[in-house]
Amino acid sequence: MITFDNSEIKLDILKQRAFNYRWAEVEDGIIPLTAADPDFPVAPEIRDAIIKYAEGGYFSYTPKLGLPEFIDAIQKYLAETKGEIVEKEGILPIDSAARGMYVIAEAVLKSGDAAIVFDPVDYLFGNSVTHAGAEQILFPANVKDGRIDLSELESYITPNTKMICLCNPHNPLGLLYSREDLQFILNLAEKYDLWIMNDEIWSDIVYPEKDFLSILCVDESKNDRIMSVFGFSKSFGIAGLRAGCIYTTNQKVFEKIVDASCVMTTAGGISSLSQVAGTACMNEARYWLEAFKKHLTKMRDYTCERINAMPEISCRLPEATYLAYVDIRALGVSSEEFVEFLKKETKVAVVSGGLKFFGAGSEGYIRICFATGEEILKEGLDRFEEGLKKFLEAKGE
Repeated sequence: MITFDNSEIKLDILKQRAFNYRWAEVEDGIIPLTAADPDFPVAPEIRDAIIKYAEGGYFSYTPKLGLPEFIDAIQKYLAETKGEIVEKEGILPIDSAARGMYVIAEAVLKSGDAAIVFDPVDYLFGNSVTHAGAEQILFPANVKDGRIDLSELESYITPNTKMICLCNPHNPLGLLYSREDLQFILNLAEKYDLWIMNDEIWSDIVYPEKDFLSILCVDESKNDRIMSVFGFSKSFGIAGLRAGCIYTTNQKVFEKIVDASCVMTTAGGISSLSQVAGTACMNEARYWLEAFKKHLTKMRDYTCERINAMPEISCRLPEATYLAYVDIRALGVSSEEFVEFLKKETKVAVVSGGLKFFGAGSEGYIRICFATGEEILKEGLDRFEEGLKKFLEAKGE
């Protein structure tokens, strides 16, 4: 039986292997509620699949466009979990969804082009656009009535705009897009002849109150404008294996994506072990994901209840992701300053809003990851609350 409690978490191993602002990078004694990476070991089927493959003793080159069994699993998984119908010939395995974003930008953007990037959103959108030599046009992702307000989006489109970057579910806001909003984005893309970079890395982590709707399932006549990225790091805990995919219904742009990815040479591509693990995720570990989501629902509710009971700060209950986006603007200090105060005073680490991670629109916010055991989360939030109390006392409040 799969359980998600502290007894399953191997801190000794995490402190050696969990990087990217997590256990292996923070000072001893600090609890990191930071990067979006679970504290739990993977489903045993994933581990066993890797072991079985390794026991064969060969780690030869794989097919340039990916292992057939991995592509088969992706096609089936997209159809069964999200209702996305994509031909196998439009699926490209890639070394992470993040890498996929860079490949998409490289495939369709050039110097002088521009792409609309929401603000706030994960920094990889803007980085992939500028890496391709294009300009990012920041669109303020203001939340109104529980949705990102798109009413002014059209006014941000310029003659140089070639792409809209869509993060659905949205990181860090934790929001899902409605059918109406997705149709609106599709209509703008058609009107102005734009591509859509569609990041669905979080689409497996959606809470019971709502269902995920992919932009690929809204208006199939416009799907050839969409290039999607997906992966298995958030939902199955294999971030270090760098396993993801790009997929599209447009065969012409798929050929550009293949060219930009360098998979037809030995300079690009995804490892054999990553594909073996990804296949096991989709074919054998869905039960683990369902149990994980039940645990996350409890951790989400607990986190938001605790945060909203604290003075001067608040957070909205996320519809997706395992991230709480906390409003600290009333504290009158920058996000980074407050994060550093917490780390120093009460030894809990969270992610700062601001330019570095999510854009200027996230200043005055912090992000808390709750993909851990209840005991660790409680201790982390206890320290957070203690740090907030110390901060307010120092301010004289």
